Amino acid sequence: MVQNFAINAEKIYKMNKNLIVITGPTAIGKTSLSIKLAKYLDCEIISADSRQFYKEMSIGTAVPSVDELKQAKHHFIQHKSIHDIYTVGEFEKEALKKINDLCTHNKYMILVGGSGLYIDAVTKGLDSFPEIDIEIRQRLQKECIVNGIESLQKQLKELDPVYYQKVDIRNTHRVMRALEVSISSGKPYSSFLTKTKKTRPFNTIKIGITAEREIIYNRINQRVEIMLEDGLLDEVKSLYKYKSLNALNTVGYKEIFNYLDHIWDLDFAVSEIKKNTRRFAKRQLTWFRKDPEIKWFDFEDNLDLVVSHIKKRSL
Repeated sequence: MVQNFAINAEKIYKMNKNLIVITGPTAIGKTSLSIKLAKYLDCEIISADSRQFYKEMSIGTAVPSVDELKQAKHHFIQHKSIHDIYTVGEFEKEALKKINDLCTHNKYMILVGGSGLYIDAVTKGLDSFPEIDIEIRQRLQKECIVNGIESLQKQLKELDPVYYQKVDIRNTHRVMRALEVSISSGKPYSSFLTKTKKTRPFNTIKIGITAEREIIYNRINQRVEIMLEDGLLDEVKSLYKYKSLNALNTVGYKEIFNYLDHIWDLDFAVSEIKKNTRRFAKRQLTWFRKDPEIKWFDFEDNLDLVVSHIKKRSL
């Protein structure tokens, strides 16, 4: 009886507040589906793509086109500068506030993106971490520029071998974040990872889009070619003097920087963008497939199938 009361109380708490999460690997069609759903449900979209936060980066991050942005109201698209330090914790707070505001006039909201950590931050909450000494962050950034990511990887292995075995050690941001917490606190980063899910004042409906691996890889290759036709090379050239910034240490930009530095020729740089993007998509799928709450759909499935699932799961 007590348990049933608790369940009913939670339903009332979340009544008419449904957050639809659209996720999946890069280039699979998340933007297209989210806009179709937003128009069908007459609701707004919150981006959880950490690469699309920065206003100086458009082509290489596949920011929604001007026409797509007109079709549905978007939030957290190009709202920051590459010169800003913007953490996942800050995004969590700002996104939750935006969701709370949207809840007042719509039953549905859409959270879309391929950044698993940022989606988890909104739907599950983050673990609590100690304050970071800004001088430590700056020192690590300088060390990465001078000695490369390998230097940071070595430090992380010594300070937190447990997290070192779990993290994608090629992800500069994740490695640096773990190091700054470990050094600032004097404790391993992994010791702060409790994995305790926090209660949210909305009902979450998670939808994943996928396809056969060959189809995903072909779509990625085609997207890279389109980016080049749209002016990716010129965009990266315009950002060259800022190449040491963490926001630009990402696929599509770092490879072109190597071309501009005469380390690689252009054809090889492009092939590396495609290869690294395919690897990124594989890591995305690995992350999302661990979440049993995600209902998977094929990228060619009819919109009606997705809508039917949402209606069944809605409060």
